Amino acid sequence: MNTNDKYTLANLVIEHALKNGAEQVSVVIQDNRSNNIEIRDQKIDSLKESNQSSLNISLYADKRYSAHSTNRMNEKDVPKFVDEALAATRYLSQDEFRSLPDPELYYKGGGSDLKTIDANLEAVDAKRKIELANKAHDEAYKKDDRIISVSSKYSDNISNMVMVTSNGFKGDIGNTNISLTVSVSIKSDTGRPSDYWYENSLFFDKLKATDIGKKALERAINKIGPKKIASGKYPVLIENRVAGRICGPVFQALRGASLYQKQSFLIGKENKSIASPVLTVTDDPVIPGGMGSRLFDNEGFAAVKRPVIENGVLKSYYIDNYYGKKLAMKPTSGSSSNVIFSTGTREMNDMLGSIKKGVLITGFIGGNCNGSTGDFSYGIEGYFVQDGKIVHPVNEMNITGNMNSFWFNLKEMGNDVLENESVKTPSMMFENIDLSGL
Repeated sequence: MNTNDKYTLANLVIEHALKNGAEQVSVVIQDNRSNNIEIRDQKIDSLKESNQSSLNISLYADKRYSAHSTNRMNEKDVPKFVDEALAATRYLSQDEFRSLPDPELYYKGGGSDLKTIDANLEAVDAKRKIELANKAHDEAYKKDDRIISVSSKYSDNISNMVMVTSNGFKGDIGNTNISLTVSVSIKSDTGRPSDYWYENSLFFDKLKATDIGKKALERAINKIGPKKIASGKYPVLIENRVAGRICGPVFQALRGASLYQKQSFLIGKENKSIASPVLTVTDDPVIPGGMGSRLFDNEGFAAVKRPVIENGVLKSYYIDNYYGKKLAMKPTSGSSSNVIFSTGTREMNDMLGSIKKGVLITGFIGGNCNGSTGDFSYGIEGYFVQDGKIVHPVNEMNITGNMNSFWFNLKEMGNDVLENESVKTPSMMFENIDLSGL
């Protein structure tokens, strides 16, 4: 089904729903094609191809709301689907806050090409994809006598979506994503350490497909011989690849649903300091070739670049249409796009060299954060650092604290931003952080 066919079907659904009692309607029609290839110990372990299409309808009738989905999208089946959806909607409780957004918030068209889709990806045959997975796999396979297992995974996805609403929105977007990952496990006297490395891209010919297996093997070997260290307060350097984990609770606390449900430690903090002045975060949806780039969000809101945190001061929340009404707040968007963190001047290794006695965190294991209070505890893995040098791996340790105070301990941002991610985190240096071990 091409884009024009999707628009024709969406308009038919809206027309039928309005004729049969709906007051407002939103329709999303999308298709996704994906390939997944997994190589394990030089054998193809898995080879999957998937093609999925769906029609999703949101209905608003007599202050009632419901959402429904089907993959039967021919013109004969759709009217019955809509009728059944409307009948189900009438059994639901009323909710005065349910309605489509104000059309003034919608994307009106005419945006520039954000280069989010690789038009040539469909033409890439399976052989080339398998060759990539094999090459990455063989960078690690049998390169060390301690290796237990090596696996590599190639995956790609092509998605196309059309969205139409009964109050004037019309838009379509396409996305591609390609990734290549290698995982390695090895044997040692202290267990079976494992690690991985990955690269991803929007475009097949821009995928960095070298040294993935090599890096995965190096990281696994470097975990051999972990030790605990004494509990206490330490300077902590968090690697860019995993920094997003510690940022996650902040972004969850910024969402309208969390604010309304009193599950946010950032309630009432707008225009107040929530972090050290080192932290500046911007949401920028219109970066050409950005992993999270978009002209509109999943409600049709026009994409707008805006500050989230500026020099430690909270500037805006993520508010969708529904919770905007419930909270009497202006909607911004209920989801993030490209999240851009400010950067410093030093690479991670330079920052590590300035640590007298501390920990480099390269992974988080389990744990949780209390959304309402901000209290958190996560298991960590990484390295003990003394006089600017890595001494040994560490394990069976936790990082604990409270998000309301933790971010004021942010001392420095690295210049090593993760470019091929929607959340572009650099390495981050903190001071006086509680670590529990021995």
